[in-house]
Amino acid sequence: MHSSRYLIMIPQCLRTLATLICFSCPLAAVDLAEISSRIDSLPDHPRLFFPRSAEAALKLRIDREPLIAAVHRSILSHAEALLQTKPSSRVLTGKRLLGVSRSVVERVMFGAYAWRMTGEDRFLNRTKDELLAVAAFDDWNPSHFLDVAEASAAMAIGYDWLYQGLDRESRATISKAIIDKALTPAHTIHGWSRITDNWNQVCNGGIALGALAVGNDGGTLSTESIHRAITTIPLAMGQYAPDGAYPESASYWGYGTTYNVLLIAALETAMGSDFGLSKQAGFLASADYMLHTTGPSNRCFNYSDCFPSAEFQPAFFWFANRRNDPYLLWNALNDLSDKIATAGNKPPPLTHRFLPLLLAWTQPLPDPPVQPTACSWSGGGPNPVGLHRSGWTRDATFIGMKGGSPSVNHGHMDVGTFVMDADGLRWAEDLGMQDYHSLESKKVDLWNRRQDSQRWQVFRIGPFSHNILTVDGQLQRVDGSAPIVHSRVGRTVFDTSSLYRGQLEKAWRGISLMSDRSVLVQDEITAPDHPVTVRWAMVTKAAVAVDGPGVATLSQQGKRLTFRVIEPTGMQVRIWPTDPPPRDFDARNEGSLLIGFEVVLPARSSQRLVVHLTPGTETSGTPEITPTPMADW
Repeated sequence: MHSSRYLIMIPQCLRTLATLICFSCPLAAVDLAEISSRIDSLPDHPRLFFPRSAEAALKLRIDREPLIAAVHRSILSHAEALLQTKPSSRVLTGKRLLGVSRSVVERVMFGAYAWRMTGEDRFLNRTKDELLAVAAFDDWNPSHFLDVAEASAAMAIGYDWLYQGLDRESRATISKAIIDKALTPAHTIHGWSRITDNWNQVCNGGIALGALAVGNDGGTLSTESIHRAITTIPLAMGQYAPDGAYPESASYWGYGTTYNVLLIAALETAMGSDFGLSKQAGFLASADYMLHTTGPSNRCFNYSDCFPSAEFQPAFFWFANRRNDPYLLWNALNDLSDKIATAGNKPPPLTHRFLPLLLAWTQPLPDPPVQPTACSWSGGGPNPVGLHRSGWTRDATFIGMKGGSPSVNHGHMDVGTFVMDADGLRWAEDLGMQDYHSLESKKVDLWNRRQDSQRWQVFRIGPFSHNILTVDGQLQRVDGSAPIVHSRVGRTVFDTSSLYRGQLEKAWRGISLMSDRSVLVQDEITAPDHPVTVRWAMVTKAAVAVDGPGVATLSQQGKRLTFRVIEPTGMQVRIWPTDPPPRDFDARNEGSLLIGFEVVLPARSSQRLVVHLTPGTETSGTPEITPTPMADW
């Protein structure tokens, strides 16, 4: 486990304290005696997510609904392929067993689903072999407890879903492994239950699934594990408040939120209640955050440690069902339809490790998908964002910008960064995360978030690869934080001043989506008591041709975007390389570069920086843009 998980900075401590105060009253009513009583009356197996009574209804839907049938075929096809694999072995990658644990989740979920829906013993036998192999591991790597949590989830689902087909000896072996290798170490290693990030959600969710699966066989360990999950996961859920913007970005929303949903859904099917967890502020609203953070290019706003591709998320179907808001599935259903069309007569390539739960969580799907009505969304919290688009078609313009702080979990020095899509392509890029093992194996001090940490020397994490302002080549302030000044339809403004403490007296940054689908990125800055050089930069993978002072043309795949510096006038457009990166531990950034300009500000002077990004081919000459102060936006 990363030691830095427990070196919580002062601002994070204050947020944690506020969360504890917020949730202390409603959770005080959930005591160990109530949990113990409910464990005594757990229903028969299977009781996690997908009871036996739901199987017949799902089979009818498979016969009647083409999309459901396609997902079902995809699961069976992948389960068939998994029959040819050997059971997992305990092989670490660096300090992690996490890749193995996740693979086990996938193998168990697909195999157990296939057996339940087909009754074919080959799926039962292969999945049983997987469970027994993992049960025989010496341990599930408690030094990195996420590995234990995901292994616990896999073993719990396998034990529960296959229970009726398992022999007595196999049941006893798997149950004992869950108790000895998940519930027992969680009794003493549970620092993750006192923090606010995805570790809390994943570890609480995975351990609680194990406890619900084994029930009274786990004795007080089962009671303790479920009680801990219910009473401490709100610490992490407080991060969704007030609006649903998940501070760790889209990829970690998929990770932490999925395990949060697993806990809620399992509690409901096994105990008849989620104990109020789904009502925590901002949690259900976070589905809107994820909907809006995916651009028309089918790439997400990948700030912080985030992958650029928008991953298919089965949890979305739980949110749409719970909220009865089918528009939440707009991206998911279009993505699924594209995959089905591309696959032709073959099953679509869907392999998310929790994919079978999509079929347990979804109600009849809208056909055609319901298009969202809102084109702007903003959310506050530790890492606030503003997200705007001209529409929900593939050729729409999309612009997203973030505030927040580098101090948030998995944060980069990217406060004020933005991405932009237009005409189905991404023009303003974020290089995204670098694989952790590639850095840890080279002894990079990756999880230290102090101002002088080596973390900020990693090119993709530090400030010099992001679409932000940098001043005299300095870092942003780790203890700074940029709130939203105001956010309206098509416009969001952040106050980034504290990120540049000692570098700038004032720094506001805003985005504005214009009626012609073009975008303004505007900065209002004031120099301190000495002159400073400010760099404005944007990462792109387009080819760049500098056309003259302040103007360049970006092109890719036959499409164009005009880059124009409106203020200050006469700026020299510059290109900075991003590949090869500066240090030997940095990942390559092939095909990318930075476009921008530099401006020197005299001491105590103020300057407005305005960049206009126009998709398509201009036919009417220079557009008439008259910037206005962001206070008036």
